[in-house]
Amino acid sequence: MQKRYMVIWFRYLTTDWLTLRKPELKDVPFAFVAPERNRIIITAANPIAEAQGIYRGMAAADAKAITTNLQVIDHLEGKEAKLLRQLGLWCIRYTPIVAIDLPDDLILDISGCAHLWGNERAYLKEIVNKLRSAGYNARAAIADTIGTAWAISHYGKTKPIIESGTQAQALLNLPPAALRLESTVLQKQQKLGFATIKSFMQIPRTVLRRRFGDGFLLKMAQALGGEEEYLTPLIPPVPYTERLPCLEPVRTAKAIEIAINKLLEELCTRLQAEGKGVRKAILKCYRIDGIIVHAKISTNRGSHSVSHLFKLFELQISKIEPALGIELFLLEAPKVEDIDPLQEKLWAGKPGLHDTALAELLDKLAGKIGNKAIYRYLPSENYWPERAIKQTLSLTEIPTTKWRTDRPRPIRLLQRPEPVEVMALLPDYPPKVFTYKGKRHIVEKADGPERIEREWWQDKGAHRDYYAVEDADGQRYWLFRLGHYDDAPQWYLHGFFA
Repeated sequence: MQKRYMVIWFRYLTTDWLTLRKPELKDVPFAFVAPERNRIIITAANPIAEAQGIYRGMAAADAKAITTNLQVIDHLEGKEAKLLRQLGLWCIRYTPIVAIDLPDDLILDISGCAHLWGNERAYLKEIVNKLRSAGYNARAAIADTIGTAWAISHYGKTKPIIESGTQAQALLNLPPAALRLESTVLQKQQKLGFATIKSFMQIPRTVLRRRFGDGFLLKMAQALGGEEEYLTPLIPPVPYTERLPCLEPVRTAKAIEIAINKLLEELCTRLQAEGKGVRKAILKCYRIDGIIVHAKISTNRGSHSVSHLFKLFELQISKIEPALGIELFLLEAPKVEDIDPLQEKLWAGKPGLHDTALAELLDKLAGKIGNKAIYRYLPSENYWPERAIKQTLSLTEIPTTKWRTDRPRPIRLLQRPEPVEVMALLPDYPPKVFTYKGKRHIVEKADGPERIEREWWQDKGAHRDYYAVEDADGQRYWLFRLGHYDDAPQWYLHGFFA
C-alpha cells in the first residue's frame, strides 16, 4: 500500500486558543512575548496584529512602535505542546497514527483511511472544516511524504492534494524554506540567489553537500521520497473504567453497595499502582428498561482510598432507583490526578490543608450540601478590596501573592459596599455619626484615612478614603468616602471588624 500523509498547520495556534477563551480579543491586535537574549521577543501574533506588520521573532519594542494599541501577553511555556496533543487526540477518530510536530503542526498517517469518507478530498475537507468551525485557522495538505505535505500546507498556493509520485513537480516553485531547512542554510541559499527549489534541484548532490551539508540533502530526500521519515505517534490515555455485569437484575440497596465496593476495589488498585487518585467519578447503572441512572462524586484531593470513595457514593445510593432491576454497573473516573506517596514524619507537625482528614471531611460535606456551598479564599493582587480576593475549590492551589497584613482589614467584607448617611464636621476626617439600615451609630474612635486608588487600566472613577471606626456599642466598621470632600462625596460601609 502506498503511504499517504496529511500535515495540518495551525498558523495561529495559541492566539486562536486565547481568542476562544476571551472573545473580547477577537477584534483586538495582540501578541505573545517571551524574553530571549536580553530582549522581549514576539512568539506569536494574532491575524489582526500580523496584518499590521507584527511577526514572530520581532522585538516587542518595535512591535509596540508599529501598533500603538497592541496588547502584549506573556508567553505560556509548553502551551503549544498541550494544545497540539489535545487536537491530535481528537484527530485519532480519522486515523490511528497522529504525531505532533512542534511548534504548530500535526502529522497524520492516513494510509488506507481516506476511502472511508469517499476520497481524499472529502477526507481533507471534513477534518479542516471541523477544525475551523472549532475556531482554529487550519490548513492541510496530503502527499506521499511528510516533507511534501508540510511544504504544501505551509507554502502551497494551488491544490492541497498531491498525487502519488509527483512530489518533485509540486515542490519546484516553492521557496527553499518549504524543505524545513535550518536558518543558516537558508541564509546561504539567499546569498547565492536560490529563490525557489527548482533553482538547485538539478545541481549534483556532491556540490550541494559541500555547500550546505548532509542535513540539507536529508531534508530534500525525505520530501522527495528517497528517505523514510519516522513518526512518534500519540498514545491515547487508557480510560479509567470498570464494568460489572450482573447475572440477575439487581434491585436492593445492599446489592448496589456490594457492586460499588467491588468496582472501587478494582479501580483503586489500578490507580494506586500508577500513583494517581480520583478527583471525579461517575457511576452509571443500566436498568433493564433501557434507562441509565447516574451517581456522581468529586473530591478535593486525589484519592484511591476505597473506604473514603465508598462513603461518598453511599450518600448517593438513596437517589439510585433500580425500578425493575439493574443489569450493568459502569464506574468511570474522567478526572484523576497524580498524588504524592504518604510519608512517615519524624516529628509531629500541623499538616493544615495537606491533611487527608480535612480533604475527606470536605468531600463528605460537599456530598451533602454540594460543591458550590464550600469555598476557599486566596489573595489576589489587586488594589480594590473586593477584587483582592478570589474563590477556589482546590485545596492544592498555591496563592500567587500574600495576604496584606500591614493595614487593618475587616473579618467580613461586603460583596458590594452599601451606602450610609453620615455627619462629618471637618474635611478629611471620619464621620461623627453614620446611619446604616435605619440605625444611628455614634463614632467614638476612628483610624485613617487609608487612600486606595482605582486600577486605571480596569475602570475610571474617584478614589476611596477608608476609615476603621468604632461606635458607642463597641462595634467596629470599615467605612470609606468616595472622592474628594469638596465634591459632595458619598459614604459607604464596606466591612465589619471582629
